[in-house]
Amino acid sequence: MSGSGSSLTQTGGITDPALIQLVNKLQDVFATVGVNNPIDLPQIAVVGSQSSGKSSVLENIVGRDFLPRGTGIVTRRPLVLQLINRPAQSNGVSHEDIEAGADKAANPDEWGEFLHMPGQKFYDFSKIREEISRETEAKVGRNAGISAAPINLRIYSPNVLTLTLVDLPGLTKVPVGDQPRDIERQIRDMVLKYISKSNAIILAVTAANIDLANSDGLKLAREVDPEGQRTIGVLTKVDLMEEGTDVIDILSNRIIPLRLGYVPVVNRGQRDIDNKKAIGAALEAEKNFFENHAAYRNKSSYCGTPYLARKLNLILMMHIKQTLPDIKARISSSLQKYSAELESLGPSMLGNSSNIVLNIITEFTNEWRTVLDGNNTELSSTELSGGARISFVFHELYANGVKALDPFDVVKDLDIRTYLYNSSGPSPALFVGTTAFELIVKQQIKRMEDPSLKCVSLVYDELVRILSQLLSKQLYRRYPALKEKMHSTVVAFFKKAMEPTNKLVRDLVSMEACYINTAHPDFLNGHRAMAIVNERHNPARPVQVDPKTGKALSSATPARAASPTVPDADGSSNGGFFGSFFAAKNKKKAAAMEPPPPSLKASGTLSEREVIEVEVIKLLISSYYNIVKRTMADMVPKAIMFNLVQLTKDGMQRELLENMYKTDSIDDLLRESDFTIRRRKECQQMVESLGKASEIVSQVQ
Repeated sequence: MSGSGSSLTQTGGITDPALIQLVNKLQDVFATVGVNNPIDLPQIAVVGSQSSGKSSVLENIVGRDFLPRGTGIVTRRPLVLQLINRPAQSNGVSHEDIEAGADKAANPDEWGEFLHMPGQKFYDFSKIREEISRETEAKVGRNAGISAAPINLRIYSPNVLTLTLVDLPGLTKVPVGDQPRDIERQIRDMVLKYISKSNAIILAVTAANIDLANSDGLKLAREVDPEGQRTIGVLTKVDLMEEGTDVIDILSNRIIPLRLGYVPVVNRGQRDIDNKKAIGAALEAEKNFFENHAAYRNKSSYCGTPYLARKLNLILMMHIKQTLPDIKARISSSLQKYSAELESLGPSMLGNSSNIVLNIITEFTNEWRTVLDGNNTELSSTELSGGARISFVFHELYANGVKALDPFDVVKDLDIRTYLYNSSGPSPALFVGTTAFELIVKQQIKRMEDPSLKCVSLVYDELVRILSQLLSKQLYRRYPALKEKMHSTVVAFFKKAMEPTNKLVRDLVSMEACYINTAHPDFLNGHRAMAIVNERHNPARPVQVDPKTGKALSSATPARAASPTVPDADGSSNGGFFGSFFAAKNKKKAAAMEPPPPSLKASGTLSEREVIEVEVIKLLISSYYNIVKRTMADMVPKAIMFNLVQLTKDGMQRELLENMYKTDSIDDLLRESDFTIRRRKECQQMVESLGKASEIVSQVQ
């Protein structure tokens, strides 16, 4: 392969092989951030089954034995193989060579370097094999487990073309020995993770002596590249095909077409490897095979490992040229993203602990007032937040809840009639009494206590909601102990304010129930109520109104009967409170005047007079109850604002300082979370790597 040093072209002030080395540098840079590389770098991913000959293809390209061999899964971690063409040095053996040992003295122009062992050169390629095995076992142990963490190996040689390949674990179907039961899925997922990236060139290795349709490598490649736009096929074991058969149809793209085509190669067999046949000799045998084979001799210049290496070198260089602008843009945007996150995480130490806590408390209380007042610069255009939600509780939930209270849901007409009779005592009143009215109104006013206290509870919930939103910011996630202490302190402050708030709301209800102000200017008085009812029942007879006072004349007010209605002698009844009781008795028993039963309840239908009286009472109750509703809908929100919401705005900072600004616990409050420490380290690594990557790609204009 000594003739592999092809002529170099220029691209943007940098040679094509240097473009590959540029990507190699990027791979090295991002190897430090683990498998979560944010940049999709152009690379050639080598896939194939365990028996396809992947390792032999790579060793032939390098011209050296350096890969671990054995049964089962040998490649258990991705191997990023960076080949760098380096002209031979003809200066003889230097003093440095002698000090480096016999390996370098015997072969000063070829060596390997591992990224995890910076500065150490391996001139003995058998030791490279040992180091690959050792580093693999260090990550996944001696069993058959696999890991997605790559091993980066760089090989310098005058006998290679500058090229980068990623050797992936061989595809398997049946677990063997100590292999995990789901080893097929694990390997498949890892390979797919590499080849599904749009910047990956897929090198699908397939044994030529099997049906191409059964190739595991090609099957997987077609899943992510169904059109074959970025897949190149390598056909191994061409020399083992049955006599009279060849791969000409495959090379002509007539079986499974690939845009990048196929390249047939001949590798060393297991017997050659066991007999330690030199790769140089194997490459010579490969050349002779294609030049002398009847089917391939006319195409021999397009067959074999040297042609494969040149083709891969060209494909990779062209691919890098196409993708470099996008890579530069991605590096720039990722650098901005991680730099912003790192800034939000802040440095590991901000300064004096007392000052930090004081600043956090001050910032929190200012933001609390801002959110409640609606002066937040981050106002949402899609949903209500902060103080607006509290307003919704006051003017939508509570106001409508109070309006929905109907006294006549629980007080029926028969109940009102009973109240009227009970409030009259032994002497039936001449006019509709106020005692029954006040009694019913007071009972119904008490019903407003539950929704009013519910309003307090809802506002409390909204305050806790705002608190949780404020404490969800990155600053508080950074200090979990501080966040927990602040949350518990503020919630305790809310609960402490709830008691006087609930008491004030209860007192408002009690005040309304304590004194029924029938002189309220909005109250419908008794005369007006009677006039309205009479007009309903006698629409033809106009109501007589005093022109001076505007009140209905007394003639419009019917007098109460002297006593409850009693059935006539003929058994007829005009209804009334006791109508049904006496209707069940015969004349003889009625004349006997039996004592009343232990419990007397309304049972008869309302008489016309009772209907009018009940309607008058209901009008008065409705009128006054509406006044109380309006008062409560106005006063309860004011009470909550005064005793709860405004209190938090005025006293929040003082409460936090009293409970948190204590020298003996401040350091504990500022102990960072494990997530913050880990994430800051990840971001620092990423920013550092992306910064280096940005410097590397800036070389290309």
